[in-house]
Amino acid sequence: MDKKLLSILVCPVCKGPLDYKREASELRCYADALAYPIRDDIPVMLENEARTLTQEEREQR
Repeated sequence: MDKKLLSILVCPVCKGPLDYKREASELRCYADALAYPIRDDIPVMLENEARTLTQEEREQR
């Protein structure tokens, strides 16, 4: 993931910051408990494509 792109991306729901999780290939918004997938190095920033974070993932932050 390009660092410059990561610095300007925000959660499309709350406009909050995102955390990049390389091993999971996703961007996580802990405020909304959503994880946005990254496919072919392109973040899919659609709420209906995001998955809900588990309680364990929320606590691991």
